[in-house]
Amino acid sequence: MGKPRKSAAVVIDGGHVSYANILAVSRDGKPVVISQSKAFIKRMALTQKALMDSMEKGVAVYGVNTGYGKSCGNRMSLKTAMKNGVNIFRFHGCGTGDPIGIEETRAAMLTRILCLARGYSGVSIGLLEQMAAFLNAGITPVVPCEGSVGASGDLTPMSYIGAALAGERDVFYENDIMPAAKAMKKAGLRPYKYLPKEPLSMVNGTTTMTGIAVLAVDRAERILDAAIFATALCVHGMKGNAHHYHPVISEAKPFPGQVLVAKKIAHLLIARVSARQLEDDSLEALQDPYSLRCAPQVLGVLADALSWIKKWVEIEANSSNDNPIFDPATGQVLMGGNFYGGHIAFAMDGLKAALASAADMCDRQIMLLVNPTLNRGLPGDLVRLNGAQTGLHHGFKAMSIASSALAAEALKATMPAASFSRSTESHNQDKVSMGTIAARDAERVCTLTERVVSIHLLAAAQACDIRKNIKVRPLLDRALQNIRQVSDPVIEDRPLDEDIERMCMVIRYADFFRGRS
Repeated sequence: MGKPRKSAAVVIDGGHVSYANILAVSRDGKPVVISQSKAFIKRMALTQKALMDSMEKGVAVYGVNTGYGKSCGNRMSLKTAMKNGVNIFRFHGCGTGDPIGIEETRAAMLTRILCLARGYSGVSIGLLEQMAAFLNAGITPVVPCEGSVGASGDLTPMSYIGAALAGERDVFYENDIMPAAKAMKKAGLRPYKYLPKEPLSMVNGTTTMTGIAVLAVDRAERILDAAIFATALCVHGMKGNAHHYHPVISEAKPFPGQVLVAKKIAHLLIARVSARQLEDDSLEALQDPYSLRCAPQVLGVLADALSWIKKWVEIEANSSNDNPIFDPATGQVLMGGNFYGGHIAFAMDGLKAALASAADMCDRQIMLLVNPTLNRGLPGDLVRLNGAQTGLHHGFKAMSIASSALAAEALKATMPAASFSRSTESHNQDKVSMGTIAARDAERVCTLTERVVSIHLLAAAQACDIRKNIKVRPLLDRALQNIRQVSDPVIEDRPLDEDIERMCMVIRYADFFRGRS
């Protein structure tokens, strides 16, 4: 990601920042400005003074004038404590695995700014300004994805962000990976010099898991929209029954998500002719198979889950999830557990289960489309012969196999990560959230489900082309035209891997399937 483009800034003043703005900073490069209002500066100064007063009085402040974790019984002098801190970045520099995505890391950085800007942590505005400068310049720390148990927060991954602010470790900048110090020099920034407690405040929280969750929620919303379109196209291609999406059915079982999905599918199926003219009239076609008929009940779960998951992610992003914190009114040191990622863990475990179920439904619809004994007159594997010898081409045969593999892997990944809490750090961290693993799992299931839905869209589009009557349903005709901008019909067998990935990018970033139904 290069230098973000200019747009209206998100002002950080300790107040609430919407999910939409968090996403805009993370994905679109919306600038971030740290407020200079007197009220904000005063609130930040209150707990910074509380920290210094506590240190000067010899009050034990965890991780500042004590050791970390099980070593908190070790105490240090004021002189030593003033120099203590950055070592936490060094010994937590043991992350493994591929880097977290740039967008997810930017979201993590912004949510850390929001956490510290709440004014409970005793940190300086200068630290917030350094992170904002990184975001605005498009400098993104390289953060290994593995190594966090999600309590005491995202210690290891956040150590890489904390170190980068001080000019250490590597970063993404100008479409390259380079040492942080080099990128900062090119961008005109100076390494940050940490004040007491600030290194601990950089790592002790739910920031990485929340950053990943922010992007997973957006991806899941887009996947849901695309799956609704794919289902409607499949209903048309299968000569399916539009009455399965009648509003009275959802009125009788009024889950908001089910109501919404049924309404959208029914709207997409609006035709210029009687629906009965487009439906199979055989006796056995009285009811469509479950993957079609129950689409509102399946996708409705994802829609309803997203409504509370998105809210939880927004609350977490705007929370003070540091430890210790200070009471701004009294200056009292409060040592608790806001770094625990239980809500994000539960939300992401739920999200991946709902997504994988959607992937499974889409895969079953693909199976209906390619199976000549079930697809109501379509050619086997959706092969368009055009005079070619039967058996020479195989159309969507392998696409169906690939879809089943992807759906199976998504389903396999639904085991709740939160169920695998491990006692760590000499039994001090004896119950941990696994929130970051849950978020990474959800991210992976997003990728797998995007690919299944992409194959689903391509297969359904092929079926609609074969039927040659899509124009009687104008909204679906427009959707088909959009798909054909990305992938041509399959006339003769060809590799379709690049078509799948292009369609994935459309689902993730374009608006082909958003706001059209």
